[in-house]
Order: sequence, then C-alpha cells, then structure tokens
Amino acid sequence: MNRTDSKETAADLAADAALLEIAEGLGLSTLLDRTAPFTLHEVTATANVPESAAAAFLDALLCAGLVERGEDPHSFIPCSDLADRRYAAGYLSWALNANRPYVDNAALFLRDPAAAGAQYQRDGRRVAVSSRWIGSYGFYPGVVSEITSRKPRRIVDLGAGAGGLLIHLLTALPDSTGLALDLSAAACEEAEQAAQRAEVDDRLQLVNRSIESLVEDCSPVQDADVVHAGFVMHDVVSRPYVLDGVLRTCRASISDGGCLVVTDAVPYAADPRERSFSALFTYLHSSSMDVRLPPEEEWRAAFRRAGFSDVTSTPLRMPGSRMFVAAG
Repeated sequence: MNRTDSKETAADLAADAALLEIAEGLGLSTLLDRTAPFTLHEVTATANVPESAAAAFLDALLCAGLVERGEDPHSFIPCSDLADRRYAAGYLSWALNANRPYVDNAALFLRDPAAAGAQYQRDGRRVAVSSRWIGSYGFYPGVVSEITSRKPRRIVDLGAGAGGLLIHLLTALPDSTGLALDLSAAACEEAEQAAQRAEVDDRLQLVNRSIESLVEDCSPVQDADVVHAGFVMHDVVSRPYVLDGVLRTCRASISDGGCLVVTDAVPYAADPRERSFSALFTYLHSSSMDVRLPPEEEWRAAFRRAGFSDVTSTPLRMPGSRMFVAAG
C-alpha cells in the first residue's frame, strides 16, 4: 500500500515512527525486513506476548498500511514502501526520541553543559535504532558502493557499533576479512551475535577499544585495505592532536593502494535540501554533546596534515553528511 496521495504528511510520519518503534521494541524488525511472509504465530513467539495482543498490533500495522495480508489469510508481508517509510521515520525518531534528554533539558544544557551532560545521557539503543533507519538510505548505500568497488581484502570499521555495515560488506565480499572496533562492550557483543547469524563470524574480529587508542597501538588498522569511520571522528575533533594522531596512524598503517573512508557531517549546510536537519544536527552536537563539526575544508586540511594527498568529498543523502575518501 503506497500512500503517496496522502496530504497529512506530518501525521503519517508520526504514526509510522511510533508504530515502527513499537515493532522494533518487540523485536519484529527481522520479520519486517524479510521478503518472505510471516505469521501471527511468529509475531507472538518473537515478541513473547499473548496471541490476542500480537493480533491487535498486527491489525494496527495493517490499518496503517505498513503490512498487508499474504496469499494465505493467516500470513502477512511488509508493504512495498516500508523501507522508504522507515527511512523517513528515522529522522523523527532521532530528533525527538534519541535526543530526548537534550530536548527536555535544553535550558540546563545552555546554562551548564558539563553538569547537564553528567546528569542526562541519551539512550544508546534509541540512538542506534534511529541511526540505522536513517543510514539505510542516508549514508550506507554510498559507503557500501565505494568500499565494495575496491574489493578490499581487509576492512576495518572504526566505531562499528553492532557491526551492521561491516557484516553487510563481508556478506557481499566473501573473500574479505574485517575488524570491528568499538568502545561499547555491549555493541561488540551484539556484533558478535549478528556475525554468527550472518555466518561471517569466522572472518570478523572484534576489538573493544576507543579510536583514540590507535595512537598508541596501531595493530587494529595495520595492513587494512580500507579503514572506515562512520560519524565517530567528530568525537575527537575538539582534541586536534588526537584527531591528527588517529589520521596519521591510519595513513601509516593502511596497505599500499588502500584508503580511509570517513562518513561524517559538516556544520549548518546551506543547501535548501540540507539546511533544516543540518541545523538541528549541528546545534544538538554543539550545545548538548560538546562536539564541534568541522567545515568541509577543515576536514580536508586534517587529512592532508596526516599525509593523504588525494582527498575527495561526496554529499550523501542525509542532510549535512559527507563521505570523505582519503588516499595517496
């Protein structure tokens, strides 16, 4: 069911975001992601709720047009535009749910950012879910295309989270190996489980460390053909010596002909397509996360200081996002 004729865009988006977040919380995303039909019994078992409750939620998804009935009246299939609607819902989810502590306590963050930051933190799960929904179309396709076209033997993902991108790459590149580095032990555990489900765990190494640690120990990125860093480099921008150290380590460690792919954001993008979300993204990072997003030329200068001679920048679909490819 495609609702392109709907005039209530905001209402549709709000409903989609709430229903899809409920589905995510119930563990139903795996059913909604697959192309094969699923049944009420599968929903009941997956969500671990009574059958009557599962049926009531399925009715809501049906009425919203997020799922349709299959050929079998007891089976269901995701709607044809589910991926598009979940991508759009990701922006609302990120803005108002993932960043809820910053929105609710805006005055405190403006008065005393350090005290507010110590008292109020974002829910990591909400951040990961909304980022994944946005990333599905917002930045993953461009990154995947760039990396797979190079056919790397060894891929390293810095700030890999639950490993979704790297697992996707290893699935697409059966002769490649990968290393996922992340500061969160919980994320590394989730990545390990996801790799096992995808049957790529024999080609994936997990390292529970910060990206800053690369300055002292470069072994995770040694001899990598591609090193990717998605929305993690900006966390060390406020410490230029750390950013420069990490970038120099990557430059010195990657294999001949290899490259560094950095997905990140520039501040207050002026393009009409980007300006609204970029303004929010920039403001929240600055006011509530103590993260200053560098302008594009400042990113380029940092790569050049590290020894990269060939640096390109490509706008991605997510407003304000850029893919930097540094080589040479």
